[in-house]
Amino acid sequence: MVYSFARIGAVIQMKVGDYFVQGRRRWVRLHEKGGKEHDVPCHHRLDQYLHDYIEAAGITDDVDGYLFRAARRKTGQLTTNPLFQQDAHRIIRRRAKAAGIETRIGNHTFRATGITAYLKNSGKLEVAQQIANHESPRTTKLYDRRTDEISLDEIERIAI
Repeated sequence: MVYSFARIGAVIQMKVGDYFVQGRRRWVRLHEKGGKEHDVPCHHRLDQYLHDYIEAAGITDDVDGYLFRAARRKTGQLTTNPLFQQDAHRIIRRRAKAAGIETRIGNHTFRATGITAYLKNSGKLEVAQQIANHESPRTTKLYDRRTDEISLDEIERIAI
């Protein structure tokens, strides 16, 4: 979600075959709202993460199967069923807690983080809008968190 600005609904609906080669690089095909398909080139890290995940999960040849699958209870064994959105949210919260992250994060956090990082690195709002598949740049601006960062040094300037 960070490297493609993808919505959680599009991510959990991905099939293994939605990670594909076009030209000399990998792409992801996202199945967006309203049945639209949106192809996005893979960032080199996303490419490596997906490649490693698919190999470790043993789903390389199951091109019509879901990419992100539900696990069978506590066994960790993957089923052929897609991961539910609420399960993805629980996984994210559990992993954040294990990493010592106290900030409440959710599925949209990754989308906002990706868009903000892109814009901080001199990315253009119009391109971020296209990658995020937003109809309006105003929607993309809602995910821009650059103005949320107030430094401690600035706060310490408050002298009473």
